[in-house]
Amino acid sequence: MLDLGIVIVNWNTRDLLRNCLRSLAHATGVSYQIVVVDNASDDGSAEMVRREFPHVTLIANDENRGYPAANNQGLRLLGFERDGPDDAPRYALALNPDTVVPPGALHEMVAYMDADPRIGAAGPKLVLLDGSLDLACRRSFPTPEISFYRMVGLSKLFPHSRRFGRYNLTYLDPDVETEVDSVVGAFMIVRREAIQRVGLFDEAFFMYGEDLDWAYRIKQAGWTVMYNPRVTVTHVKRAASRQSRRAQREFYRAMLIFYRKHYRATTPWWLHVLVLTGLALKGGLPLWRDLWRPTPAAPA
Repeated sequence: MLDLGIVIVNWNTRDLLRNCLRSLAHATGVSYQIVVVDNASDDGSAEMVRREFPHVTLIANDENRGYPAANNQGLRLLGFERDGPDDAPRYALALNPDTVVPPGALHEMVAYMDADPRIGAAGPKLVLLDGSLDLACRRSFPTPEISFYRMVGLSKLFPHSRRFGRYNLTYLDPDVETEVDSVVGAFMIVRREAIQRVGLFDEAFFMYGEDLDWAYRIKQAGWTVMYNPRVTVTHVKRAASRQSRRAQREFYRAMLIFYRKHYRATTPWWLHVLVLTGLALKGGLPLWRDLWRPTPAAPA
């Protein structure tokens, strides 16, 4: 049985994907299988994987299916799914192609999960190219209150406030291990048994939000989600999304889906109106249409 099944979803980040796969080739102390799911890149990414990394399993889509759907393709190929087999790898790793993983990082994260069976998902400390913390690597769920503080800028004005800084937990020491609501899908290791219980990514999302939703379901099922800063991974960040005009709209559309799925039923009408108004103002005209469309049901 493998320790780790790694899924990397790629869209037009060929050179970064190459660097990521090269870094994984130096991993020590852990057994793993890599699946790259290419979302119809036009930069030669799929051809590069076939030519330079023949040991990597490649799924080459003929259209951009989005991040969660493509991840699910790779996860299913590895045997991960709700009520799936027990011979799948012990852990799944959702990994972005714009990461560089140090040689011992995979082993350390697997050992970290092994040491505490209560952990359903975890992530390392992610640092950007300039050495600063990728704030998304540990965060709270975007409740209406927390999202409001972010939208009006209070989280940036008062990053060290325990009230206003909850979105990215900016009031916490980045070098202290912490139980969090969610880690980011750029490097998210998940226990097989958690996936068997809660299922895969929700494909109602296209990009953004699917990792938050997965973490939410994992925590609802009784596991913890942990931030482990003893492992550090480099993250270029937004290597693919900065090429996409769709990315900004999808960020606010993801917030709308998450809100509807997890908070709408318990939100009073006046706050519901404020939430939708704020999302519409931030997301622009395209999001107005989504406000009147029902969110697709999550796959079983």
